[in-house]
Amino acid sequence: MRRMLALPVTLVAAAMLLTGCVNNQAAENPGGGGPSGSASAGANPYGVTKDDALAKTLPAAVASAGVLKIGTDPTYAPNEYKDAAGNPIGWDIDLADALAAKLGVKTQYTTAKFDNIIPSIVGGKYDLGVSSFTDTTEREKQVDFVNYYNAGILWASAKGKTVDPSNACGLKVAVEAGTYEDTDEIPAKSKACTDAGKPAIQVFKYDGQDQATNALVLGQVDAMSADSPITEYAVHQQSDKIQAAGETFDVAPYGFATAKGGELTDVIKNALQALIDDGTYLKILQKWGVEDGAVTAADVNAAAKQ
Repeated sequence: MRRMLALPVTLVAAAMLLTGCVNNQAAENPGGGGPSGSASAGANPYGVTKDDALAKTLPAAVASAGVLKIGTDPTYAPNEYKDAAGNPIGWDIDLADALAAKLGVKTQYTTAKFDNIIPSIVGGKYDLGVSSFTDTTEREKQVDFVNYYNAGILWASAKGKTVDPSNACGLKVAVEAGTYEDTDEIPAKSKACTDAGKPAIQVFKYDGQDQATNALVLGQVDAMSADSPITEYAVHQQSDKIQAAGETFDVAPYGFATAKGGELTDVIKNALQALIDDGTYLKILQKWGVEDGAVTAADVNAAAKQ
């Protein structure tokens, strides 16, 4: 899974997220241009056609609205980030748009802080969370996950500086708040340090991954921890300043988040399987250079089954 991404030209714009000014607001932003994106011709470059049988299985509220309301934190290139016009793009977004096209509805994205997305699904604000969620048993207590990809964790350090993710006691490590790296990985490693009488890992939490990456680029931290596709992309964009630290580890499933026990979960699963079967799914991953984590079958709540 660890390799340099074969990036399409459209990804170059995302470098601004890593080197430009960061947005410290990070508040939910349904205004300022409003929710964006749709499963129109402009958002359906893969030629996905509606499956009438699948469309008939949509929950009545979604079918009536003709829209999937989606929460996303577009700071996680190349999975989800913003183009020059501020619209969400990335392979996660392409896949969600393809799912909507298969179901004959449009997508409506709302930019949200990562750790606000699941509570907003629970509260009924969003139908779907599309933001590189690692499926964990703890998160499964709140929402269901339709599993669509396998990603690991990969650290990065400053160019020329050796960092061992398994021996990071006392180091400053940047993470995006609310991610698996923040809630599970780093706390466990830091506890192992203190249990052994060593200094704890100093965690620097940021509202967006772009900010965490900037912290490393600017030398404010010793390392960063993120999902493997994100770290690979960041290293590709900033190869003169940062490097991969160690190998990819702790491979786990990504999942689209849906309401716990809701009707939509199986609908999304079946639509995803249709995209896998007709080849669209793999075309999307290949376009973005992330096919190493591809799955061959859609699943639900895989973390509970491990």
